Amino acid sequence: MMTRSFSDRVRHALLFEVIGLAIFMPGSAWLFDQPVGHMGVIGVVSATVATVWNFVYNVGFDRAMIRLTGRVGKTLRIRVIHAILFEAGLVLLLVPAIAWYLGISVWAALAMDVAIVTFYLVHAFVFNLAYDRIFPIPAAAPVAPAHG
Repeated sequence: MMTRSFSDRVRHALLFEVIGLAIFMPGSAWLFDQPVGHMGVIGVVSATVATVWNFVYNVGFDRAMIRLTGRVGKTLRIRVIHAILFEAGLVLLLVPAIAWYLGISVWAALAMDVAIVTFYLVHAFVFNLAYDRIFPIPAAAPVAPAHG
């Protein structure tokens, strides 16, 4: 089974972010009646915070899993809890910062955050479908039978 190369993963990540921001900045500026530059800052800072939070959160979650259960394997129930806690942490990190930066209420920032999450959920789905068609995973070379 073939997997994507390191350079392909880098291309994937960069294209995802560049295309996402190219859509997000003007779209969110129009939707929220904010300057495009401000929404660019929100987009870049949010992506950076989400990436760092993802790393920190997953390291901490795995350590907690080992401490509580002795393993890091996750059941469906634990996966749901993991996702909810990740998003809750991200909301706690981003919403006050968005409210402060844009000079809006926390409730308006929360609504904006929900819209941003929704956009990136749809963007991730569509982007990955397109990426897999444009840059398919190379087929594995057939394995010759062992003789001996």
